[in-house]
Amino acid sequence: MSLSVELVAERFEIAGGFKISRETRTHAQVVMVTVSDGTSTGHGECVPYPRYGESLESVQTQVEEIAPLLKEGLSREALLKTMPAGAARNAVDCALWDFEAKRSGRSAATIAGLGTLKPVTTAFTISVDTPDIMAEKTAAAAHRPLLKVKLAGAGDDERIAAVRASAPNSTLIVDANEAWDESCFDKNMSACKAAGVALIEQPLPAKGDELLADANHPVTLCADESLHPGKGVDELRRKYDAVNIKLDKAGGLTAALQLVQEARAMEFKVMIGCMLGTSLAMAPAVLIAQGADFVDLDGPLLLARDRSPGLHFDGSTLYPPQPELWG
Repeated sequence: MSLSVELVAERFEIAGGFKISRETRTHAQVVMVTVSDGTSTGHGECVPYPRYGESLESVQTQVEEIAPLLKEGLSREALLKTMPAGAARNAVDCALWDFEAKRSGRSAATIAGLGTLKPVTTAFTISVDTPDIMAEKTAAAAHRPLLKVKLAGAGDDERIAAVRASAPNSTLIVDANEAWDESCFDKNMSACKAAGVALIEQPLPAKGDELLADANHPVTLCADESLHPGKGVDELRRKYDAVNIKLDKAGGLTAALQLVQEARAMEFKVMIGCMLGTSLAMAPAVLIAQGADFVDLDGPLLLARDRSPGLHFDGSTLYPPQPELWG
């Protein structure tokens, strides 16, 4: 079997911008990989992650380097051993899943042994800002059952209180993106407990999270940046209660499915997260979402324009992808 390989870099405007503790973005930059045998075609999308030194250019280079092996029929299993974990491998792996589904006439979920996919409830993200602005944005989203609140360190206790006051009935999860330190950890943790926050994502920098092994944390702590690309979860159990699995970091759906098994074996709660991409990037993650404790796949809801066809959302209910999109 010989496959052609194509890739294209694209930009999608973010509606209203997107702000976290370390950056503000106006556009989502993605790479789409397409593989085809001339009859069946598969697509995959990735979002390069600057946090780990990735860029559109580096992803393009990695895909071009692996293309000759793909043309010779490199399998998904062999891909795991040939290409490093990260965004580039994710796009290639997901394109191969889509290609296999299209060629075989079976859904990716069936191939993965998951059966029929069901709708899931996804979080909706509130970008970090002043407490007043976050309260205003939260009020507009207070009808959503699950909100993910971006934080920034100092002053997060006020942000958390403001968000909770604006959405008294929503389940809250918060994401500090490594912004807390010892000066604000206890205060912010207490504020999260008082607000009934269900999960705190990556409160401390990955290089300085050893404090979590001894710190009192009455709220579930979830590793994100501390779960490095291509690494397992065994070293995280002393510090965290949950792991955020992202296909761009795991290096594709194949690796993510394995990582879920590893996490469950160690009794971690599982969150399926995403980078800021289109429905094509979210679609494979819906397979992981079927058994996840927390789902954060709202990327398309934050864009001014998504792909067409895209995923179907009914409020915060995310429906499985149609074959025309992926899988």
